[in-house]
Amino acid sequence: MPVLEAMAAGIPVITSNRSALPEIAGNAAILVSPDRDEELAEALRTIASDDDTRDRLIALGRARVSGFNWTRAVSETLAVYGRV
Repeated sequence: MPVLEAMAAGIPVITSNRSALPEIAGNAAILVSPDRDEELAEALRTIASDDDTRDRLIALGRARVSGFNWTRAVSETLAVYGRV
């Protein structure tokens, strides 16, 4: 949820390239390895200094959030519980 909340708030996102985060973020975030400090540092520098990248990520993030909603989340969660 924090990734989507940040995107909805117009914050450019940097997140892990592991677990479900890449699937959630799609192309609307900079993905970094949580084991590589230099990747995170470079992503932070990019967000801080590159207006075009920052603006692009904000726009992509807002568009990405539109594909998620609570009704769908509840429905899909209940379907999983039903199968289990």
